[in-house]
Amino acid sequence: MSQTTPPNASVPATPPPASLGNGVSEAAPVQASAAQSGSQPRLPHWLQQVERFLRVIVRIYLGLLVCFAPWYPPAWDNNPLFMSSPSLTGWVTSGAARGVVSGLGLLNLWIALRDAIRSPNDPK
Repeated sequence: MSQTTPPNASVPATPPPASLGNGVSEAAPVQASAAQSGSQPRLPHWLQQVERFLRVIVRIYLGLLVCFAPWYPPAWDNNPLFMSSPSLTGWVTSGAARGVVSGLGLLNLWIALRDAIRSPNDPK
């Protein structure tokens, strides 16, 4: 008695990828090249806008925090991390170090503002 497959049964077109012996299959480069070719589905427009809004809000919050934290003595001068080393305390409480940290906060605010006002269709 010979066994036949029913006409509606699907037969795989290609055999499963062969293993190269080190646990890596031959299908991995094909999948990577498909991902690079842009075949991934795009996010809906509303989800892109929500992600952009949240990114701007987080950057503004962190920018303000980093910009003003060095000038708030209870948070900066009495920091246990800085107080553990006298030489570090002397350097961190200098105006130059505070200015550098505040400058990074301003840079973060600038990036947030630029991201908020740019068109979603503009290239990054």
